[in-house]
Amino acid sequence: MAGTGIASIGECMLELSGQTGPNWRMGFAGDTFNTLWALHALSTERPATYVSAFGDDPFSQAQIDFLGQNGIGIGSSPIIAGARPGLYAITLTGAERSFTYWRGDAAARQLASDPAALSKNLVNQALVYFSGITLAILDEAARAVLLAAVAKARSAGSLVAFDPNYRPRLWRNRENAQAAIVEALAATDIALPTFPDEQMLFGDATPQATAERLRQLVSEVVVKNGEQPALIAQGETLREVPAIHVAAPADTTGAGDSFNGGYLAARLAGHDPQEAARGAHRVAAAVVQVRGALAPFETLRAAFEG
Repeated sequence: MAGTGIASIGECMLELSGQTGPNWRMGFAGDTFNTLWALHALSTERPATYVSAFGDDPFSQAQIDFLGQNGIGIGSSPIIAGARPGLYAITLTGAERSFTYWRGDAAARQLASDPAALSKNLVNQALVYFSGITLAILDEAARAVLLAAVAKARSAGSLVAFDPNYRPRLWRNRENAQAAIVEALAATDIALPTFPDEQMLFGDATPQATAERLRQLVSEVVVKNGEQPALIAQGETLREVPAIHVAAPADTTGAGDSFNGGYLAARLAGHDPQEAARGAHRVAAAVVQVRGALAPFETLRAAFEG
């Protein structure tokens, strides 16, 4: 691998959760940030960088401070004058969540505005991680800059992991999403798709169909499927790793992102894919028992260790 660090690229948003009457709890979350949070909790010896763009308002500064207080840097990520973070609110029905977003002019949409700074952030990284949401918030020119930087890091020895994480409302159309995601997979070593997303985007009938399609493009594929087994495709083999049933989940926000963080932490530590998936399932099961997307580091570590 190229280096020792871990870098995750995307958008960290303001999260409103835990509504009690008219009052909400504010935190910070976003798919690639949630993954880095878990990955950093489980790989504390590796410098962690969240690669994005930030505004110059008090909320952006609070984000940056929160990251720093938890041992996560922002590297050379640009600070955009007059910009501010995106915002979302979680509404729960039981443990199942729905989201309302305000993110159209979020600073993170400018994360590729300085190609040199973006490339610098990916130097000396053992792992570079990004998602389909990272792609979706960028225009086509910025997306090309991002994928060029990721490919450059990969050619220098970084392991690249990618979760397609398809969210239809962020894309112009389905065909545009398909093309961008296939292009990203060409620069990917570990793909971490979720079956319902892949079924919606590519029409896959089964998780096996998703695995078979993606392993033509990527050497290691882990198909997540909620409480159903994860399906691992590596080489010519397909293996199922059972998930963990949680009888009374509190909030399913961030479960798949945290699975990704647990899986990648285990792979970086030298565990085989099946062992990594077992640890990742334990992490995801712990996350759904807390409110919001981010579980305490101690909770994640205890779950990972079993």
